[in-house]
Amino acid sequence: MRFLIEVIDSKSRSGTSDEIAAIDEFNEMLQDKGHWIIAVGIDDPAKSIVIDNRFDAGIESFGPVNDTEEYMAGFWLINADSLEQAQELARLGSKACNRKVEVRPLIG
Repeated sequence: MRFLIEVIDSKSRSGTSDEIAAIDEFNEMLQDKGHWIIAVGIDDPAKSIVIDNRFDAGIESFGPVNDTEEYMAGFWLINADSLEQAQELARLGSKACNRKVEVRPLIG
């Protein structure tokens, strides 16, 4: 099964050198144990562009679709045998990055 672990933060690129080292170690563990698919940081929502081209509308808005204090600042896509295993990996990821995380199953 595949899962998304979202890193929740109030700013992008906020990791300290110690947090980055812990994240690197967590990533290596994910790779070594076959859980790794991909992990990335995501830039600040202020740099986003919302595009709505339904019915050829051609609408583009600069800035986030939802203006919130906390947002997804990065994520891991992982393989796990169960939701329980994904939750345990999310706990380890939260500890490594020193941020809240949200874990969600992927469909399909």
